[in-house]
Amino acid sequence: METIKISEQEIVDAICLHAAHKREVSPHDVEVELMYDDDYGFSAEMYINDRKIVLITANMIEALRFWLDTEQGVDPFSAGLDLQLDDEEGIVAYAKVNR
Repeated sequence: METIKISEQEIVDAICLHAAHKREVSPHDVEVELMYDDDYGFSAEMYINDRKIVLITANMIEALRFWLDTEQGVDPFSAGLDLQLDDEEGIVAYAKVNR
């Protein structure tokens, strides 16, 4: 089992790619802001054509699975994903994968 560390920028990229794929827009048309709240956990605000869409943790995990599949060549459903808040790096994710 290998652990892949996914940076905050890669998480944003994953959300942009996934949203662009689902909504048939360019990834450049998607803006994302990641958030963490002690009560609600991880979330993101996504803007597409001036429309605000709130993503919960499950939506973020779905986007990361899409990214692992399309950009990393990893079986997305065999990966264990864990989002974490890092004091220095912001929001990061760890994916435990079989290669």
